[in-house]
Amino acid sequence: MREIWKDCKRIVIKVGTATITYPNGRLNLKRIAELAWVLTDLRNRGMDVTLVTSGAIGVGAARMSMPARPTIMKEKQAAAAVGQAVLMQIYHNFFDRYNQTVAQILLTKEEMGTAERYSNTHNTFETLFAMDVIPIVNANDTISTYEIEFSDNDRLSAMVAEVVHADLLVLLTDIDALYDKNPREHTDAKRIPYVETVTPDIEKMASGKGSAFSVGGMQTKLEAAKICEKSGIAMVIAHGEDPTVIHRILEGEDVGTCFGKSKRSDRV
Repeated sequence: MREIWKDCKRIVIKVGTATITYPNGRLNLKRIAELAWVLTDLRNRGMDVTLVTSGAIGVGAARMSMPARPTIMKEKQAAAAVGQAVLMQIYHNFFDRYNQTVAQILLTKEEMGTAERYSNTHNTFETLFAMDVIPIVNANDTISTYEIEFSDNDRLSAMVAEVVHADLLVLLTDIDALYDKNPREHTDAKRIPYVETVTPDIEKMASGKGSAFSVGGMQTKLEAAKICEKSGIAMVIAHGEDPTVIHRILEGEDVGTCFGKSKRSDRV
């Protein structure tokens, strides 16, 4: 069962490290340019768009000539400090081509943990949407060690979708869907087009992780799906090699894996 999202009003897009970088950790500028075009086009349609981006640590590590993503916490935080600045500069440059204003929002778990901070965060997003701005979200790795454990921002993106009352969360990753077994190891793996509820059997299908510069895997994406399920937000996992897949998803094309069904029609 797959819903057509032509009338979707609010969408959150999450890009993983492997989606916006090459295997050596350097930024994939062509893909980021395409992503900026697609998201600006959605904004021009009248949709409220939020981008949750991974990559700060990986990009920072590559900029500082580290051979792989660092494992020592203080080095991760240092890499994030460098990478966040690089990422935002690149995003600004590409979105500016289309006269689209973007804003950086760095989140920690505290913004999700108390009613007052939750409300303040929600209000910030609402104000940015009203001003036709696309918020670009990343975990604030530089000040909170917990945020690094968000596991490549999969769960963070689901939390953001909840905060902004999104209709749909799209996770763009380096694999095109959930499979019944790891497709990198089994040639007979079958794509799962639709998951109504994440069950223990579904969770058993998840294994593996991304590149040396990323930490997210299918397991963290299922964690995100469970968060969305509780909030009545639909979620889609799709391959990020071509950002125009977002258009195909919104047209109802059978790509990736769709989780749940959006029940949200209100705006708070």
